[in-house]
Amino acid sequence: MKSFSGKKVNTAVFISGTGSNFKNLLNFSLKKSSPIKIIFVYSNFKKAKGLKYAKNNKILIYSFVNKKFNLSENKLLKILNKKKIKLICLAGFMKILSKRFLKKFNGCVLNIHPSLLPKYKGLNTHQRVLDNREKYSGCTVHLVTSKLDSGKIILQKKIKVKKNDSARSLKRRILKEEYKIYPKAINKLLVNY
Repeated sequence: MKSFSGKKVNTAVFISGTGSNFKNLLNFSLKKSSPIKIIFVYSNFKKAKGLKYAKNNKILIYSFVNKKFNLSENKLLKILNKKKIKLICLAGFMKILSKRFLKKFNGCVLNIHPSLLPKYKGLNTHQRVLDNREKYSGCTVHLVTSKLDSGKIILQKKIKVKKNDSARSLKRRILKEEYKIYPKAINKLLVNY
């Protein structure tokens, strides 16, 4: 994934909800200077709002819900291979990908997490930050491995926790930073390595 020759890299985005980070990545991908071209969006929820946005922007969408997620992964791998996807960006994707799946995309699956990893892996990060009276929080873009929120950190952004912050206000402020650092992390991964 280190060679970026000026041709945009075929990219898939995996979402589970509203897709606000996906929308941000799509806007980034449409810039001439962007190294990615988003051609495929997958969701493990058929009613994810982000799918509608993808459809409206004429991006191929796929949603397959199966209790045995490995069956979904097999179908996904076939599509990703057919579409020559070289990079996957997780954007609020609430499912853990298997070792086998990740091996096929070795070093080319990114995730954004709303904490300063390695602190506060998993869910409910903002409330946990507040409960522990942390002075700082933030967000992290990292490579995805089979261990939850444990891959190599590409980029982080730290913000000060305000005395009157609620989990909601902290989430809102960190989300703004996520929109800034995800594109920067992609550039760092594809262009500057």
